[in-house]
Amino acid sequence: MEVDIGGRLRALRAARNLSQRELARRVGLPNSTISLIESGRSNPTIGALKRILDGLPIGLAEFFAYEPEAPRRFFFAAEELREIGRGRISYRQIGEGAAHALQMLDETYQPGADTGRVALSHQGEEAGLVLSGHLEVTVDGARKLLGPGDAYVFDSRLPHRFRNPGAEPCRVVSACTPPTF
Repeated sequence: MEVDIGGRLRALRAARNLSQRELARRVGLPNSTISLIESGRSNPTIGALKRILDGLPIGLAEFFAYEPEAPRRFFFAAEELREIGRGRISYRQIGEGAAHALQMLDETYQPGADTGRVALSHQGEEAGLVLSGHLEVTVDGARKLLGPGDAYVFDSRLPHRFRNPGAEPCRVVSACTPPTF
């Protein structure tokens, strides 16, 4: 497994709010040396890397065990939405659900699709907006057929069920907190 020494060094330096210039000053190296290493255009010897890490300060073992956090993402192309459903109901997750307190889904219910005869119930709240087609939503015994532009919001601890009784697919954008999928 190849380690991205430059990327790892850049992430550690940034996590400590140090500029390349400040790190170079601390360890007595030219700023250009740090820049070349971080950009991947130069590989330091173990001795040089140890000297640089002393300026952070971090040991070699900790450096090689360090896993930089993935960069935060704010925008997602349609093809990047992750499918987390199966069968006649598609749930395409918007973003990285576990990274947020809110989970958003692009849902498609094929004709006749149903979340099941046993009502769902879990911690949290849900809301949704029907974009196309029709969706029958049952919450705590109350049932309503929703069409394009109609919406719902409820406490998810109440027993609930979704069903597409129509002849065309139904598309919904929904949100729940905390994430349940």
